[in-house]
Amino acid sequence: MATTKKAKSEKNLVDDNYIISLYMNAILENQEAPKNVYIFCKNNGIEESDFYSFFGSFDSIKQQIWVKFFENAVATIEKEAAFETYSDKNKLLTLHFTLFELLTLNRSYVLYSLRDNKEGLKNLKDLKLFRNDFKDFIKTIMHSNQEEKSDKLARVTEPVFSEGAWIQFLFILKFWMDDTSKSFEKTDVLIEKSVNTVVDLLDTKPLESLFDLGKFLWKEKKQ
Repeated sequence: MATTKKAKSEKNLVDDNYIISLYMNAILENQEAPKNVYIFCKNNGIEESDFYSFFGSFDSIKQQIWVKFFENAVATIEKEAAFETYSDKNKLLTLHFTLFELLTLNRSYVLYSLRDNKEGLKNLKDLKLFRNDFKDFIKTIMHSNQEEKSDKLARVTEPVFSEGAWIQFLFILKFWMDDTSKSFEKTDVLIEKSVNTVVDLLDTKPLESLFDLGKFLWKEKKQ
């Protein structure tokens, strides 16, 4: 009876977060993906049925890890009572700084998943669901204070702006992956300059921000 109760107790602990944690640990410890679901479950003392209750494959785990990154970032942001009163610029800055703080906490896994596994552009498929959530959040930001933004939205549609914000995020992500500065302070500078540029593109005078961003990138390229 004691064994049965213990088994049930352990079984109840198996959820999507637990499996994700096991998968990320397996990647970091072995620097390669598990060979198959059977071996992964056997090595971690869980049933295959538990795995398939939450994920259909390792590919689905990899996508969900990025979804979790985004959900955790949004949960952190939403704890800030004043967030809804922020300007567009400050909302975007808060989103990016929070996301990259979380990515930095998981930097070893992120670098492996996007670069060190040698799959090249194939790695971007892991960001598919993350991309959808990111773009939806950007559209939500644009919907807030709608009356103040009517003129801007007339010039730049939501799909165009959300896609531009996504491309901007990938640009910052690539910079962060290669950033060797202390506490990734150069990435922080890039976030601020690039967000200023994107937001100013909704206004009538983006050239100053574009020039400022260009100077920063040129300086980094020369170093």
